[in-house]
Amino acid sequence: MTVIKTYEMWLGSPCIDELTKEELRAIADLPAEIQDRFYKNLEFGTGGMRGVIGAGTNRINAYTIRRATQGLANYILSFGEETRRKGVVIAHDSRHLSPELSLEAACCLAANDIPVYLFESLRPTPELSFAVRELGATAGIVLTASHNPPEYNGYKVYWEDGAQIAAERADEVIAAIERIDDLGTPRTMTQSAAEEQGLLRWIGREVDDRYMEELRGLVLNPEIAREVGTEMKIVFTPLHGAGNESIQRILREIGMRHVHVVPEQELPDPNFSTVKSPNPEEREAFDLAIRLAGEVGADLIIGTDPDCDRVGVVVRDGAGEFRVLTGNQTGALLMHYILSQLDERGQMPKGATVIKTIVTSEFGRAVAERYNVDMIEVLTGFKYIGEQIRQYETDGSRTFLFGYEESYGYLSGTFVREKDGVMATMQIAEMAAWYRRKGMTLYDALQDLYREFGHYREKLVSRTMKGIEGMQTISRIMESWRAEPPVAFDGVDVVELRDYLQGSWISRRMDDELTLDLPKENVLHYTLADDSWFCLRPSGTEPKIKVYVAVRGETAEEAEAKVERLAKQVLARMDEAQKARTSV
Repeated sequence: MTVIKTYEMWLGSPCIDELTKEELRAIADLPAEIQDRFYKNLEFGTGGMRGVIGAGTNRINAYTIRRATQGLANYILSFGEETRRKGVVIAHDSRHLSPELSLEAACCLAANDIPVYLFESLRPTPELSFAVRELGATAGIVLTASHNPPEYNGYKVYWEDGAQIAAERADEVIAAIERIDDLGTPRTMTQSAAEEQGLLRWIGREVDDRYMEELRGLVLNPEIAREVGTEMKIVFTPLHGAGNESIQRILREIGMRHVHVVPEQELPDPNFSTVKSPNPEEREAFDLAIRLAGEVGADLIIGTDPDCDRVGVVVRDGAGEFRVLTGNQTGALLMHYILSQLDERGQMPKGATVIKTIVTSEFGRAVAERYNVDMIEVLTGFKYIGEQIRQYETDGSRTFLFGYEESYGYLSGTFVREKDGVMATMQIAEMAAWYRRKGMTLYDALQDLYREFGHYREKLVSRTMKGIEGMQTISRIMESWRAEPPVAFDGVDVVELRDYLQGSWISRRMDDELTLDLPKENVLHYTLADDSWFCLRPSGTEPKIKVYVAVRGETAEEAEAKVERLAKQVLARMDEAQKARTSV
């Protein structure tokens, strides 16, 4: 069906409400807008289905949510009565329409005779993962678009182990969704009817309490946390998101007595009015927190994104200036703290393993090797870390200790199978207390790690390319790099080429080609002779291509200069490829 035919079908369908039709009539003379809204159905990527809110098949709205949920319902029902009866847990964050869309999903599932556990108000995404396991549900859904701009929302699906659906299952769910090609197919019922029939059950405090109990069990030095917590000052910002109450509670319960929440950012706000982007990866998001930290004399600032699965950390350096740590730095610090404590106590388990993604720094690998702990690499997306945890539990081959990704996501413990901003905030605060007891800040601790392992530096550059033309441009760029692999950058030979879409690993050092034992994904990864590396990866959830660059130097100055030179040359090559392909 053509774009215009689909547009007209929505306008003429009795299934579409009048407000939605008014929105569509308003773009009748905007062919480019119609094209963008209807040229495809929203797709599942590494983080599920995510898009701009609005009318259309390529937008987040009640109809695309119902379609996705009906597909999921059909998939669940295909497993039989026992799977259906266990039900689905649903949570949402603070974004526009998140409460309404979570209820839409709930009513669709209920209409398919699938019980639903719906959180009474917004909750962190990791608590949804916990609740799926705690309640013994078949699946989970969370309405969120993570740290995207305010106009976005999204839909992520989890399975019974609490992890996001992995690649093979995602393909099966997507296939079930794609079989729904009629607006009248998705079922629904009223909220009151679902409640009366016992198919919609509201959850809240009882799940919160169990989640907090499990979190407290991860504290390695509870006495130090309570003692130092009486004096240490922390500034926290939820960036208008779902983490406020949970994080204040867990910090209070482990003994942190001086937690100052940024007042302008404490309450939920779907417009994220005080920030350009609600992303704890960016320093601008911490402007108000840094100002408050200066006023109250805090040494540690912690911020979480809208659905509270990512965590950013700001610390004072030796000159008293505030520095935003990268996800790679925070991950290495947390890993070192956890491993060092287990090692000192002789509690390192058999088969101890940490996991990182393929675009995460090698800094963590150096730390893991220091403690004779295995480091496993997975594709980008925390669902792949969850998949490994499930495998270890099934075959008993390894013991999971810690998993993280450069994009500010961290996890230890296995009662959650998603990056957990509540858990990480608690552990960062405890770690800061432990170092404070030794007369050190987290910045001091980081410098110690650099002195021991070398100075690692990373750089991420994202290029946004919207619409059909943008998708085609990204595809052309990737095709160009595959057709003409680079030979050298910055005077250093490229010695390894990994193509995760083709499943090939070419080693120019060994003059050999291996097969990658990972799911297929459109990612290109190149390693240089000095162990610097860079990676090209189209985003699975946003219209952009990401370029990751990472190096190691003997000094901070050397590493910083090195990463800038390599990034400049890689981006220049990418821009040349884009121009050349565009002109053809």
